[in-house]
Amino acid sequence: MVWIPALVEVGLGIAALTPFMVHRLSVGKWRKQGIEYPVNDRKRPDVTVLLPVWNEQLIIEKKLDNLAQQNIRCSLLVIDSASTDETVSKINAWIQSHPKVFDNFSLLTMKQRLGKTEAVRQAIEEMEKNGFDGCICMTDADALLPPDALQRLQGWFVDPSVGAVGARARRHGSLSSERSHRTMFELLREGESARDSTPFLEGSCMMWKRTAFNSSQLNTQSNADDAQIATGVRLNGYRSLYDSNVHFEDMAPTTPEGQRRQKIRRGQGLQRLLMSHRKSWFDKRLGTFASILRREAHFHLIAPLLFFGAGMAAVIRWGIITIAGMPNGTLAAMHGSLACIELFCLTAWILNRQGIRVPLLETVGSVFSGMEHLMIGHWYSLRGKSLHMWEQHSDTRIALSESDLN
Repeated sequence: MVWIPALVEVGLGIAALTPFMVHRLSVGKWRKQGIEYPVNDRKRPDVTVLLPVWNEQLIIEKKLDNLAQQNIRCSLLVIDSASTDETVSKINAWIQSHPKVFDNFSLLTMKQRLGKTEAVRQAIEEMEKNGFDGCICMTDADALLPPDALQRLQGWFVDPSVGAVGARARRHGSLSSERSHRTMFELLREGESARDSTPFLEGSCMMWKRTAFNSSQLNTQSNADDAQIATGVRLNGYRSLYDSNVHFEDMAPTTPEGQRRQKIRRGQGLQRLLMSHRKSWFDKRLGTFASILRREAHFHLIAPLLFFGAGMAAVIRWGIITIAGMPNGTLAAMHGSLACIELFCLTAWILNRQGIRVPLLETVGSVFSGMEHLMIGHWYSLRGKSLHMWEQHSDTRIALSESDLN
């Protein structure tokens, strides 16, 4: 009987991992193509910075100072999700002290907190009503940008095929598991962008054509508004690109539990996004992007279930051996081989969860931790628990306010 759960475990493991290896080889090949930054004499579009805030009194002045250092002229639209601290008063005081920094300034205040995605939707809708046809640069209050960030992103839009561009994260205080995850994330985004488009961008600093995405496309009962916009832009016929030459800086949650909570929330948002666009997985009109969506759907939706199934098969195999005793011959060799693989994977996963870096185990541990977070996201969705109303990581705000970043 031992061979049945063993074969199930091996089969599910292969089914889970094969698309990862295929996509890794693909993006490695695609990255070699590169993406050429457009250089021509076309007029660059106007830019409005969209800044969603909620209880950001510790860092809002630092954020506004940072935006004031940008070397292009732009407008600023702030939307406040019913802050209960001094965020709004500090914004108004700062604007009064710096009246000429932005071409135009608008402050929208929500009567109640409905989540960031709804705040973003209302802000985009306001720009649609006002007939704004330039580019929107969304940035988070806890993300600081170098002076040339907006100018670099703005330059992409002289290419009429480009609809959205996102920046690279430079995260301070992250654990080794976060750095490993970030390296993998950036590699995939670069390859997907070089070949066609990436469905995922970082909302801490991303820019898109206002006319390339409509506010009605946002699912306000889900998070990952940045990925919703990036994917929507591509489905609307434009390219969504990741630019590794422009970055933003922020602070990672200071504890493993905080980083874990952040990833679970993000994972659930991406799962919902991919499910909502399942009809596009096999849409031939999308070309390579359909296969990118299909593979990302496997990584975020199917692979966690396959890994979980493989784990359950391993538990059953060990249970049978505990009851019936160790098998002989070929079955014993098979069990021993699987036991070594399981020990390797379990060790990698535990070390990754603890933020301990071991080069050989780091990537494997990052994959298994990712599957853990996505499986929890599945479980929350099954229970009807949505994470779009997130709890703020106050430790990152304190760390940023006390840092010398500017």
